[in-house]
Amino acid sequence: MTRKFLFGVIISLLITNLTTIGVWMVERNQDLSENFSVQVNKNEAVATINNKEIFYDDWIGALEGNFGEQVLKDLINKEVVFQLAKEQGIDINQKLIDRELSLLFTMAGVLTHDEIEPQIEKWEQRLLYRLYMEELLTQDISVDEGAIRKYYENHGGQYEFDESIQLSHIIVNDRETAIQITDELNAGASFAALAREYSIDENTKSDGGYLGFYTETTEFLPSDYFSKAIELEEHTYSEPFVTSNGIAILYLHRRLPSISFSYEELKPHMKRELALEEIETVISADLLWDKVDVDWIYGNY
Repeated sequence: MTRKFLFGVIISLLITNLTTIGVWMVERNQDLSENFSVQVNKNEAVATINNKEIFYDDWIGALEGNFGEQVLKDLINKEVVFQLAKEQGIDINQKLIDRELSLLFTMAGVLTHDEIEPQIEKWEQRLLYRLYMEELLTQDISVDEGAIRKYYENHGGQYEFDESIQLSHIIVNDRETAIQITDELNAGASFAALAREYSIDENTKSDGGYLGFYTETTEFLPSDYFSKAIELEEHTYSEPFVTSNGIAILYLHRRLPSISFSYEELKPHMKRELALEEIETVISADLLWDKVDVDWIYGNY
């Protein structure tokens, strides 16, 4: 995973958090209390400290004063980038998006079946924003073909993604207990709850048996786990089988396919990576405002 990718993820999360605050500020006269996750009475104090009260208007005023301009700027930046990308017909290789989505999934922990698609949509929008912005900012910067080829030779392998499986397990001492667990799973019991109740693996028991993501070459995964799990459908569990640690039952949360790239597939992205190094200012969509007509309440930018 590249340092720039990690930086991009951090920036995306920051933008998302600021944009959430911005929802409260789109219309200053609207009843913003409706958007809070807690019940808010605008006529009562939102906090009291030794008889000193803080009221709703003070709170919202502080939010607007501290974050209002930056949140609005982030919303404008997103619109500027997507408008220009559409106008210029910028196309990002979907395999590159899929690879970075896979990396994000390996860091996200367990997601339910219903959570996966909405999460993909959110992440994809953030990734497209970053990649569109980088393309727009670097499209006029010339990069030597030889430099791109050398970059590929030195770093191309970092873009490969090995097939990965996300696993949980339950380990017990005897087959009788394993069969009992399987019967409860068949009846609809939670795998995580049963792991907490029955598993003898103290390292994963409190986490519902969660192991994480693994590839076929992962050294710390028992040798037969991958071959057993790869035969499963996502969100299903295996029959009990014997391991060196006891009787195991596996649960496959996710399977992420391998992704590889040719030089031609990576060439546009690597050109962007090298061109970004030529930009001496902070990389921001603010630099694109002069390409569109932006009018905002904070005046000229």
